[in-house]
Amino acid sequence: AEIRREERQRKIAYMNDMPDGQPAGTVDEFMFKEGVQDQLDKLDRDLIGLVAVKSRVKEIAALLVLDKMRRKLGFETSVPSLHMSFTGAPGTGKTTVAVRMGQILAKMGYSRRGHVVLATRDDLVGQYVGHTAPKTKEMIKKAMGGVLLVDEAYYLYNASNDRDYGQESIEILLNVMENNQDDLVVAVAGYKDRMDKFFSYIPGMMSRIGNHIDFPNYKADELVDISSVMSRDLEYDIDADAYPVFKDYIERRMALPFFSNARTVRNAMDRARMNAAIRTFEKFAIQGENGGVCTVEDLKSIRKEDFQVLVDDIVNADASTRIFA
Repeated sequence: AEIRREERQRKIAYMNDMPDGQPAGTVDEFMFKEGVQDQLDKLDRDLIGLVAVKSRVKEIAALLVLDKMRRKLGFETSVPSLHMSFTGAPGTGKTTVAVRMGQILAKMGYSRRGHVVLATRDDLVGQYVGHTAPKTKEMIKKAMGGVLLVDEAYYLYNASNDRDYGQESIEILLNVMENNQDDLVVAVAGYKDRMDKFFSYIPGMMSRIGNHIDFPNYKADELVDISSVMSRDLEYDIDADAYPVFKDYIERRMALPFFSNARTVRNAMDRARMNAAIRTFEKFAIQGENGGVCTVEDLKSIRKEDFQVLVDDIVNADASTRIFA
């Protein structure tokens, strides 16, 4: 206690003697030196739209940067609550944001590794007495030093069965969120209405989460832009006249059940690539066009007819069975 008191007195004296104009470095210097700006730039490149989500991530990053600048000068600092809640439909970028946040936290020294471990009820809750605690603790152990992302967290709680084993998992998570927040960030994710009900049942979870981020559904034009990004990453070229056909497919698909935003786009791109492969194989291998020799353009091109197959599947399907990936 005496040593702590002396350290405290030395710190007070240091702060009193420090001139108000003492330079702490520029914000940009910290943003670039720590690699935070690079992660934010990647988030902008990886995610189309979602302006409000990106803004919230930047606000959290700003808090961490300024907190580190204060620490450099000797000010009192405390680790802010970094536990998060991500609400939104499937395919809206929740996992991508969790990965970027983990990397930002690692760059800033708020987590040791910055990795993301994805967990669901099956990963956390056991099937018999004494099985849940080891499973939950094992997932927590894997996530230590990074982010534990619990997808569809509301399935942990069963309101109709007070003996459900999920309650034990929740209690372990709450304890870790309180006592190990300097070494583990817990993010819970799911549909907004179900997450709101979950929080009403488990107020202790709500009170431990300092950052709530809502992920809206993408608009059709944004989903078309996402297809362009995916094709770029996969080194394909979508013909200019193919985009209207793809947008037609997306607009029709959005009206059908089980639409999953960017995941639906990814599935559609996989089918378009398969259609392009079938078309190219038929042209050069079966018909023997150009002596069977195809060009780089042939291997990279996705054409309107490759997307038209997807549109035709919806148009020609029986109304009662119009469920597509």
